[in-house]
Amino acid sequence: MPRVRELEVFRLVLPFGRKSETLLVKLTDHGGMTGWGESISPQPKTWSRLEETLGALLIGVDWEHPDTVPSGDPAVDMACWDLWTRMRGVPLAEAIGGTRTSLMATVRLAPDPSVESLVARVNQQVCAGYGHVTLDIRPGWDVEPVRAVRLAYPALTLAVDCGNAYTDLGQLVALDSYGLEVIERPFAVGDVHTHASLQDQVSASVAVEVASTAQLDDYLTLRAAKVLLLRPNAFPSLTEARRAHDRAAAAGLDIQCAGGQGAGLARAATVAVASLPGCTLPCDVTQPPRQNQIVTPIVGANAGVIAVPLTQSGLGHDIDEARVRRLAKDAFHA
Repeated sequence: MPRVRELEVFRLVLPFGRKSETLLVKLTDHGGMTGWGESISPQPKTWSRLEETLGALLIGVDWEHPDTVPSGDPAVDMACWDLWTRMRGVPLAEAIGGTRTSLMATVRLAPDPSVESLVARVNQQVCAGYGHVTLDIRPGWDVEPVRAVRLAYPALTLAVDCGNAYTDLGQLVALDSYGLEVIERPFAVGDVHTHASLQDQVSASVAVEVASTAQLDDYLTLRAAKVLLLRPNAFPSLTEARRAHDRAAAAGLDIQCAGGQGAGLARAATVAVASLPGCTLPCDVTQPPRQNQIVTPIVGANAGVIAVPLTQSGLGHDIDEARVRRLAKDAFHA
């Protein structure tokens, strides 16, 4: 039974790329075992809330299972799972019901200054072993790049991520003639009826991202999608993410796990969730920059394949704690 004797929380501003913010939680039990968790782009009030409540919630308190710790925060929940599974000597993927030992990966490519340079970047990834590519598109950067990539690679499995940026169906319906596998996040979250209209008009699978099972139920009711884009760090707990997985799989949806940002811990949790049996589509943990990661080995793909760490307990990665402390902009200890 875990009993936390010490906790630390770190706020990091990652040094590469867009220099996004991430929050790390470290728990240490009375035997010296540690567990780590991460929350990507935390809400502004998260820091003060954890500083005020986390010590009383965890220090010196016995708990049987991570589900019994009502934190409501993905970093705290992940740290509890990491500690709990390390104490039991089992990998996180196995503990939550994962069955896969390796995952196919997709690589995500942002909009490019030109169609020609985008095709060249796709070529680099295909040569590196990727058989699945996801193109980020936006209004004004959609049909032409997709057409160019499809002409260059007729057999490539291709998806597009719309970033919730569209308001009408026209351009997206036009994309359907290029043999897309998935159209991700086409419209604003909660615009269920427009998603349903698009799914009725295209052969590609529409993918929706949700942060609760209640949101998912709205899409299932209207058959507004064929794919759940499951981002574990968007849920308050791994159990809630698993619940969304179970509900989507029972409804016949394909599932793609995504989580390429942060310092590496959230990516590791994404890989664990992606090993669940219903996660049938390639996993997306490839978003750069890899230099931001504070875990060893780095979480990512090799020749289009992601290994699920099953020989090490917990999240399956070692933490470069010295680097965490160097990168920390704020920290508190209890």
